[in-house]
Amino acid sequence: MPEEQAFSVLVKIMFDYGLRDLFKQNFEDLHCKFFQLERLMQEYIPDLYNHFLNVGLEAHMYASQWFLTLFTAKFPLYMVFHIIDLLLCEGISVIFNVALALLKTSKDDLIQTDFEGALKFFRVPVPKRYRSEENAKKLMELACSMKISQKKLKKFEKEYHTIREQQEQQEAPIERYERENRRLQEANMRLEQENDDLAHELVSSKIALRKDLDNAEEKADALNKELLLTKQKLVDSEDEKRRLQEESAQLKEMCRRELDKSESEIKKNGSIIGEYKQICSQLSERLEKQQAANRGELEKIRAKVEGCDKCSTLFNKEGRVRAAVAAAPHGGGEETDEEKEGLKNQLREMELELAQTKLQLVEAECKIQDLEHHLGLALNEVQAAKKTWFNRTLSSIKTVTGTQGKETT
Repeated sequence: MPEEQAFSVLVKIMFDYGLRDLFKQNFEDLHCKFFQLERLMQEYIPDLYNHFLNVGLEAHMYASQWFLTLFTAKFPLYMVFHIIDLLLCEGISVIFNVALALLKTSKDDLIQTDFEGALKFFRVPVPKRYRSEENAKKLMELACSMKISQKKLKKFEKEYHTIREQQEQQEAPIERYERENRRLQEANMRLEQENDDLAHELVSSKIALRKDLDNAEEKADALNKELLLTKQKLVDSEDEKRRLQEESAQLKEMCRRELDKSESEIKKNGSIIGEYKQICSQLSERLEKQQAANRGELEKIRAKVEGCDKCSTLFNKEGRVRAAVAAAPHGGGEETDEEKEGLKNQLREMELELAQTKLQLVEAECKIQDLEHHLGLALNEVQAAKKTWFNRTLSSIKTVTGTQGKETT
């Protein structure tokens, strides 16, 4: 609430609700309220009223703060706020409801005390009891349930003024002044005691506030240091994040280049493998054709040898020269030697052709093995390139993922 509105509320309470009258004419209206409270106690709490009469405890000794400060001196604020709300709604008579509720809830404890104990009980235990919101709520419910009519309060007010007039008429001026002096001295002692209690509470509250302020300053310094560290960490994190983003972009570019390079190498190796396969298939076909031609030539030679009577006697079925050959007659010796020489020449030619055919066959097989070896190397290179590219890509993805996870945490 702004200060202007709070001051307007104070003026309203002091003038329109009659709280200012309590401070006027030597607190005459306040003593009237004390008399009304004692008469209400006599009606609602007679046993406590009688006990106070026995110990000599009067209402002005414990209830002055209730009327003058609206319970704000000792009681917690949430209870005071409720009382002021009721005061604004129903008038100053609400103070009697709250005062009777306090006395009624504390009756059992007060009856067991003497004069000093009762005053001490009103100063400490009573306000302490209503620091609990539950107890304060029960007290306000009891105060609202008590019905005090305005006619009854007016009646008690008239009784008070009548008694005051009678006392003034009966008492001598000296006795009246002495009695008033005693009352004022008692009020002064009570106010001094309350002043001491308030001063003690003020000093204690100042010490507590000083400690709280020191603790708050220490916490503020610690929080400022943590804030500076956090800001520095934030700046470092942002720099690290930018660096990692740049590295991630570079890695992505490298991965893209490696991927393009690998794809081109795969295409190149694929074309090379296709050419190798084509060459191998062509060589295989040529080898098969050559072998088939050689077999045909061998079959033809074998058929000629078998068809010739002289050759069949010199060669066996496997094409080898027989170990022993029967001697021919002397008359045809020269012819036989010439024939043998011719056959030997043919045999050497056939063996030479056979050796060349075998040599071509071995060369073809060597070429096939060489091509298969190159094909295996090319496949291994392709697999290694695929594996290397895959591992690089996977490791870069893991690195980027791990770094981003750290930034997130």
